[in-house]
Amino acid sequence: MTGWPTETGLFALGDLTLQSGAALPGAVLSWKTHGALSPARDNVVLYPTSYSAQHPDLEWLIGPQGVLDPGRWFIVIPDMFGNGLSSSPSNNPDWPGLVTAWDNVHAQRRLLSEQWGIDRLHAVYGWSMGAQQAYHWAALFPGMVERAVVNCGSARTATHNRVFLKGLMALLEAAPEHLGGGRFGAEPKAAMRAFGRIYAGWGLSQDFYRADLHRTALGAPDLDTFLRTDWEERFGRRRAADLYAQLQTWEAGDISRDARYGGDLSRALAAIQARMLLMPGETDLYFRVADNAAELPHLGRAELRPIPSIWGHRAGNPSTNPTDAAFLKDEVRAWLDA
Repeated sequence: MTGWPTETGLFALGDLTLQSGAALPGAVLSWKTHGALSPARDNVVLYPTSYSAQHPDLEWLIGPQGVLDPGRWFIVIPDMFGNGLSSSPSNNPDWPGLVTAWDNVHAQRRLLSEQWGIDRLHAVYGWSMGAQQAYHWAALFPGMVERAVVNCGSARTATHNRVFLKGLMALLEAAPEHLGGGRFGAEPKAAMRAFGRIYAGWGLSQDFYRADLHRTALGAPDLDTFLRTDWEERFGRRRAADLYAQLQTWEAGDISRDARYGGDLSRALAAIQARMLLMPGETDLYFRVADNAAELPHLGRAELRPIPSIWGHRAGNPSTNPTDAAFLKDEVRAWLDA
Protein backbone atom coordinates (compact mmCIF):
# COMPACT_ATOMS: atom_id res chain seq x y z
CA MET A 1 0.00 0.00 0.00
CA THR A 2 1.08 3.55 -0.69
CA GLY A 3 -0.32 6.83 0.56
CA TRP A 4 -1.03 8.03 -2.97
CA PRO A 5 -3.01 6.73 -5.94
CA THR A 6 -1.42 4.13 -8.21
CA GLU A 7 -2.67 2.31 -11.26
CA THR A 8 -1.31 -0.42 -13.52
CA GLY A 9 -2.30 -1.53 -16.97
CA LEU A 10 -1.46 -2.99 -20.34
CA PHE A 11 -1.69 -0.81 -23.44
CA ALA A 12 -2.36 -2.64 -26.70
CA LEU A 13 -0.44 -1.16 -29.64
CA GLY A 14 -1.60 -3.62 -32.27
CA ASP A 15 0.88 -4.76 -34.90
CA LEU A 16 3.65 -2.22 -34.40
CA THR A 17 5.84 -1.21 -37.33
CA LEU A 18 9.37 -0.75 -36.02
CA GLN A 19 12.14 1.63 -36.98
CA SER A 20 13.77 -1.25 -38.88
CA GLY A 21 10.66 -1.77 -41.00
CA ALA A 22 9.92 -5.09 -39.32
CA ALA A 23 6.72 -5.64 -37.37
CA LEU A 24 6.17 -6.49 -33.72
CA PRO A 25 2.81 -8.29 -33.85
CA GLY A 26 0.37 -7.76 -31.02
CA ALA A 27 2.67 -5.28 -29.27
CA VAL A 28 1.85 -4.43 -25.65
CA LEU A 29 3.24 -1.86 -23.22
CA SER A 30 2.98 -2.55 -19.51
CA TRP A 31 2.78 0.55 -17.30
CA LYS A 32 2.28 1.84 -13.78
CA THR A 33 1.41 5.32 -12.55
CA HIS A 34 1.97 7.06 -9.21
CA GLY A 35 0.06 10.18 -8.19
CA ALA A 36 -2.82 12.02 -9.83
CA LEU A 37 -2.92 13.72 -13.21
CA SER A 38 -3.71 17.42 -12.83
CA PRO A 39 -6.74 18.84 -14.67
CA ALA A 40 -4.36 20.77 -16.96
CA ARG A 41 -2.26 17.62 -17.54
CA ASP A 42 0.84 19.66 -16.77
CA ASN A 43 2.40 17.62 -13.95
CA VAL A 44 3.58 14.55 -15.89
CA VAL A 45 6.97 12.99 -15.22
CA LEU A 46 7.81 10.04 -17.46
CA TYR A 47 10.15 7.48 -15.84
CA PRO A 48 11.28 4.79 -18.34
CA THR A 49 12.81 1.55 -17.09
CA SER A 50 16.48 0.54 -17.27
CA TYR A 51 18.30 -2.63 -18.38
CA SER A 52 16.49 -5.78 -17.18
CA ALA A 53 14.38 -3.69 -14.76
CA GLN A 54 10.64 -3.94 -14.34
CA HIS A 55 8.58 -1.12 -12.88
CA PRO A 56 8.65 -2.42 -9.26
CA ASP A 57 12.46 -2.19 -9.36
CA LEU A 58 12.24 1.58 -9.95
CA GLU A 59 9.74 2.51 -7.28
CA TRP A 60 12.22 2.89 -4.41
CA LEU A 61 12.79 6.59 -5.26
CA ILE A 62 9.09 7.50 -5.45
CA GLY A 63 7.53 9.01 -2.32
CA PRO A 64 6.80 12.27 -0.51
CA GLN A 65 10.40 12.39 0.74
CA GLY A 66 11.88 10.65 -2.29
CA VAL A 67 13.44 11.83 -5.52
CA LEU A 68 10.05 11.93 -7.28
CA ASP A 69 7.14 13.13 -5.15
CA PRO A 70 3.81 11.57 -6.19
CA GLY A 71 2.01 14.31 -4.29
CA ARG A 72 3.19 16.77 -6.93
CA TRP A 73 3.79 14.71 -10.03
CA PHE A 74 1.86 12.21 -12.10
CA ILE A 75 4.65 9.69 -12.59
CA VAL A 76 4.26 7.27 -15.49
CA ILE A 77 6.56 4.24 -15.64
CA PRO A 78 6.38 2.51 -19.03
CA ASP A 79 8.06 -0.89 -19.05
CA MET A 80 10.64 -1.07 -21.83
CA PHE A 81 10.18 -3.65 -24.56
CA GLY A 82 12.14 -6.78 -23.70
CA ASN A 83 11.77 -6.55 -19.91
CA GLY A 84 9.36 -9.45 -19.63
CA LEU A 85 6.26 -7.34 -18.83
CA SER A 86 5.91 -5.39 -22.06
CA SER A 87 6.30 -7.31 -25.34
CA SER A 88 9.47 -9.39 -25.10
CA PRO A 89 10.99 -12.53 -26.62
CA SER A 90 9.80 -14.43 -23.54
CA ASN A 91 6.13 -13.61 -24.19
CA ASN A 92 6.02 -13.06 -27.95
CA PRO A 93 7.11 -15.97 -30.19
CA ASP A 94 7.21 -13.62 -33.17
CA TRP A 95 9.83 -11.30 -31.69
CA PRO A 96 11.35 -9.52 -34.71
CA GLY A 97 14.93 -8.96 -33.54
CA LEU A 98 16.20 -5.44 -32.94
CA VAL A 99 13.79 -3.12 -31.13
CA THR A 100 15.34 0.30 -30.57
CA ALA A 101 14.95 3.15 -28.10
CA TRP A 102 13.24 4.96 -31.01
CA ASP A 103 10.61 2.22 -31.06
CA ASN A 104 10.16 2.43 -27.30
CA VAL A 105 9.62 6.17 -27.10
CA HIS A 106 7.24 6.24 -30.06
CA ALA A 107 5.16 3.55 -28.36
CA GLN A 108 5.30 5.49 -25.10
CA ARG A 109 4.06 8.61 -26.88
CA ARG A 110 1.02 6.69 -28.05
CA LEU A 111 0.43 5.42 -24.52
CA LEU A 112 0.47 8.94 -23.08
CA SER A 113 -1.73 10.39 -25.79
CA GLU A 114 -4.32 7.64 -26.12
CA GLN A 115 -4.53 6.61 -22.45
CA TRP A 116 -4.55 10.04 -20.77
CA GLY A 117 -4.58 12.73 -23.48
CA ILE A 118 -1.09 13.89 -22.50
CA ASP A 119 0.74 15.93 -25.14
CA ARG A 120 3.45 17.57 -23.02
CA LEU A 121 5.83 16.36 -20.32
CA HIS A 122 7.02 18.40 -17.39
CA ALA A 123 10.03 16.10 -17.36
CA VAL A 124 11.49 12.79 -18.43
CA TYR A 125 13.67 11.16 -15.80
CA GLY A 126 15.77 8.09 -16.56
CA TRP A 127 18.75 6.12 -15.31
CA SER A 128 21.00 4.02 -17.60
CA MET A 129 18.85 2.72 -20.48
CA GLY A 130 16.07 4.83 -19.01
CA ALA A 131 18.39 7.81 -19.49
CA GLN A 132 18.92 6.78 -23.11
CA GLN A 133 15.15 6.86 -23.56
CA ALA A 134 14.96 10.27 -21.85
CA TYR A 135 17.53 11.57 -24.34
CA HIS A 136 15.54 10.09 -27.22
CA TRP A 137 12.37 11.77 -25.96
CA ALA A 138 14.10 15.15 -25.92
CA ALA A 139 15.52 14.71 -29.43
CA LEU A 140 12.60 13.02 -31.18
CA PHE A 141 9.78 15.08 -29.64
CA PRO A 142 11.48 18.41 -28.88
CA GLY A 143 8.22 20.31 -28.56
CA MET A 144 6.78 17.92 -25.97
CA VAL A 145 9.53 17.83 -23.34
CA GLU A 146 10.20 20.71 -20.97
CA ARG A 147 12.97 19.04 -18.95
CA ALA A 148 15.00 15.86 -19.07
CA VAL A 149 17.23 14.27 -16.46
CA VAL A 150 19.84 11.99 -18.03
CA ASN A 151 21.16 9.99 -15.09
CA CYS A 152 24.13 7.82 -16.13
CA GLY A 153 23.25 7.72 -19.82
CA SER A 154 24.32 9.17 -23.16
CA ALA A 155 22.92 10.33 -26.47
CA ARG A 156 24.78 7.61 -28.36
CA THR A 157 26.17 4.35 -26.97
CA ALA A 158 29.93 4.84 -26.86
CA THR A 159 32.30 2.41 -28.56
CA HIS A 160 33.81 1.17 -25.31
CA ASN A 161 30.29 0.65 -23.94
CA ARG A 162 29.50 -1.41 -27.03
CA VAL A 163 32.57 -3.58 -26.41
CA PHE A 164 31.09 -4.48 -23.02
CA LEU A 165 27.69 -5.24 -24.55
CA LYS A 166 29.10 -7.30 -27.41
CA GLY A 167 31.03 -9.37 -24.88
CA LEU A 168 27.85 -10.18 -22.98
CA MET A 169 26.03 -11.05 -26.21
CA ALA A 170 28.89 -13.32 -27.27
CA LEU A 171 28.74 -15.09 -23.93
CA LEU A 172 25.03 -15.85 -24.36
CA GLU A 173 25.57 -16.88 -27.99
CA ALA A 174 28.25 -19.37 -26.88
CA ALA A 175 25.83 -21.20 -24.57
CA PRO A 176 24.87 -24.66 -25.88
CA GLU A 177 21.22 -23.73 -25.33
CA HIS A 178 21.45 -20.83 -27.80
CA LEU A 179 19.43 -21.49 -30.97
CA GLY A 180 20.60 -18.40 -32.84
CA GLY A 181 19.34 -14.84 -32.98
CA GLY A 182 19.18 -14.50 -29.23
CA ARG A 183 16.66 -17.32 -28.75
CA PHE A 184 17.25 -20.31 -26.46
CA GLY A 185 15.95 -23.85 -26.26
CA ALA A 186 16.27 -23.74 -22.47
CA GLU A 187 17.60 -21.25 -19.97
CA PRO A 188 21.43 -21.25 -20.17
CA LYS A 189 22.15 -21.55 -16.46
CA ALA A 190 25.94 -21.75 -16.66
CA ALA A 191 26.11 -18.84 -19.08
CA MET A 192 23.80 -16.78 -16.89
CA ARG A 193 26.05 -17.40 -13.89
CA ALA A 194 29.00 -16.09 -15.90
CA PHE A 195 26.86 -13.21 -17.19
CA GLY A 196 26.20 -11.94 -13.67
CA ARG A 197 29.84 -12.22 -12.63
CA ILE A 198 31.09 -10.33 -15.69
CA TYR A 199 28.49 -7.62 -15.15
CA ALA A 200 29.62 -7.19 -11.53
CA GLY A 201 33.02 -6.03 -12.76
CA TRP A 202 31.43 -3.29 -14.87
CA GLY A 203 28.50 -2.10 -12.79
CA LEU A 204 30.71 -1.06 -9.86
CA SER A 205 34.05 0.68 -9.95
CA GLN A 206 37.52 -0.51 -9.04
CA ASP A 207 37.46 2.00 -6.17
CA PHE A 208 34.23 0.48 -4.84
CA TYR A 209 35.88 -2.92 -4.53
CA ARG A 210 39.13 -1.46 -3.24
CA ALA A 211 37.15 0.15 -0.42
CA ASP A 212 35.58 -3.25 0.35
CA LEU A 213 32.11 -1.73 0.08
CA HIS A 214 30.53 -4.98 -1.08
CA ARG A 215 31.08 -6.12 2.52
CA THR A 216 31.03 -2.96 4.62
CA ALA A 217 28.17 -1.14 2.84
CA LEU A 218 26.17 -4.00 1.34
CA GLY A 219 26.72 -6.60 4.04
CA ALA A 220 28.03 -9.50 1.97
CA PRO A 221 30.13 -11.91 4.06
CA ASP A 222 32.54 -12.47 1.18
CA LEU A 223 33.03 -11.73 -2.51
CA ASP A 224 31.57 -14.98 -3.84
CA THR A 225 28.37 -14.48 -1.85
CA PHE A 226 28.10 -10.93 -3.17
CA LEU A 227 28.55 -12.06 -6.76
CA ARG A 228 25.90 -14.73 -6.30
CA THR A 229 23.23 -12.74 -4.44
CA ASP A 230 23.64 -9.29 -5.99
CA TRP A 231 24.41 -10.31 -9.56
CA GLU A 232 23.84 -13.96 -10.50
CA GLU A 233 20.49 -14.26 -8.72
CA ARG A 234 19.29 -10.83 -9.82
CA PHE A 235 19.86 -11.52 -13.51
CA GLY A 236 18.67 -15.08 -12.98
CA ARG A 237 15.17 -13.71 -12.41
CA ARG A 238 15.06 -12.67 -16.06
CA ARG A 239 14.93 -14.78 -19.20
CA ALA A 240 18.11 -14.96 -21.25
CA ALA A 241 16.29 -14.07 -24.48
CA ASP A 242 14.96 -10.88 -22.88
CA LEU A 243 18.40 -9.90 -21.61
CA TYR A 244 19.85 -10.50 -25.07
CA ALA A 245 17.15 -8.39 -26.75
CA GLN A 246 17.75 -5.48 -24.41
CA LEU A 247 21.50 -5.70 -25.00
CA GLN A 248 20.72 -5.17 -28.68
CA THR A 249 18.54 -2.17 -27.85
CA TRP A 250 21.26 -0.69 -25.65
CA GLU A 251 24.00 -1.18 -28.24
CA ALA A 252 21.90 0.53 -30.93
CA GLY A 253 21.21 3.58 -28.74
CA ASP A 254 21.65 6.77 -30.81
CA ILE A 255 19.36 9.80 -30.80
CA SER A 256 20.52 10.71 -34.32
CA ARG A 257 19.25 7.36 -35.66
CA ASP A 258 16.28 9.14 -37.20
CA ALA A 259 15.48 10.38 -40.70
CA ARG A 260 15.54 14.01 -39.51
CA TYR A 261 19.13 13.75 -38.33
CA GLY A 262 20.64 11.12 -40.62
CA GLY A 263 23.19 10.00 -38.05
CA ASP A 264 24.42 13.55 -37.36
CA LEU A 265 24.69 13.55 -33.57
CA SER A 266 25.53 17.24 -33.30
CA ARG A 267 22.42 18.10 -35.29
CA ALA A 268 20.24 15.89 -33.10
CA LEU A 269 21.63 17.43 -29.92
CA ALA A 270 21.12 20.95 -31.25
CA ALA A 271 17.46 20.19 -32.00
CA ILE A 272 16.72 19.53 -28.32
CA GLN A 273 14.67 22.30 -26.71
CA ALA A 274 14.33 20.78 -23.24
CA ARG A 275 16.40 21.87 -20.27
CA MET A 276 18.82 18.99 -19.90
CA LEU A 277 20.42 17.85 -16.65
CA LEU A 278 23.29 15.47 -17.39
CA MET A 279 24.26 13.45 -14.31
CA PRO A 280 26.98 10.91 -15.10
CA GLY A 281 28.67 8.98 -12.31
CA GLU A 282 32.27 10.05 -11.80
CA THR A 283 33.43 6.41 -11.76
CA ASP A 284 30.89 4.89 -14.18
CA LEU A 285 32.80 2.49 -16.43
CA TYR A 286 30.54 2.64 -19.48
CA PHE A 287 28.45 5.85 -19.40
CA ARG A 288 31.40 8.17 -18.92
CA VAL A 289 31.53 11.79 -17.78
CA ALA A 290 33.54 12.46 -20.94
CA ASP A 291 30.61 11.35 -23.11
CA ASN A 292 28.24 13.86 -21.55
CA ALA A 293 30.94 16.56 -21.56
CA ALA A 294 31.29 16.09 -25.33
CA GLU A 295 27.51 16.45 -25.78
CA LEU A 296 27.21 19.57 -23.64
CA PRO A 297 28.44 22.22 -26.16
CA HIS A 298 25.79 21.13 -28.68
CA LEU A 299 22.87 21.47 -26.25
CA GLY A 300 21.08 24.78 -26.02
CA ARG A 301 20.10 24.56 -22.33
CA ALA A 302 22.01 22.02 -20.31
CA GLU A 303 24.07 21.55 -17.19
CA LEU A 304 26.60 18.82 -16.37
CA ARG A 305 26.58 17.68 -12.75
CA PRO A 306 28.56 14.47 -12.20
CA ILE A 307 27.67 12.33 -9.20
CA PRO A 308 30.71 12.38 -6.86
CA SER A 309 30.81 8.70 -6.02
CA ILE A 310 32.95 5.56 -6.18
CA TRP A 311 29.86 3.39 -6.72
CA GLY A 312 30.39 3.27 -10.49
CA HIS A 313 27.25 2.95 -12.58
CA ARG A 314 25.15 2.21 -9.52
CA ALA A 315 25.77 5.72 -8.19
CA GLY A 316 22.81 6.71 -10.35
CA ASN A 317 20.53 4.06 -8.81
CA PRO A 318 21.49 4.40 -5.14
CA SER A 319 18.73 2.40 -3.49
CA THR A 320 21.26 1.10 -0.93
CA ASN A 321 23.54 4.14 -0.85
CA PRO A 322 22.18 7.04 1.28
CA THR A 323 24.91 9.54 0.36
CA ASP A 324 24.36 9.26 -3.39
CA ALA A 325 20.59 9.09 -2.89
CA ALA A 326 20.69 12.43 -1.06
CA PHE A 327 22.74 14.00 -3.85
CA LEU A 328 20.34 12.66 -6.47
CA LYS A 329 17.28 13.88 -4.56
CA ASP A 330 18.65 17.40 -4.10
CA GLU A 331 19.72 17.81 -7.72
CA VAL A 332 16.63 16.31 -9.34
CA ARG A 333 14.10 18.06 -7.12
CA ALA A 334 15.78 21.41 -7.80
CA TRP A 335 15.74 20.69 -11.55
CA LEU A 336 12.07 19.76 -11.58
CA ASP A 337 11.23 23.00 -9.77
CA ALA A 338 13.40 25.25 -11.95
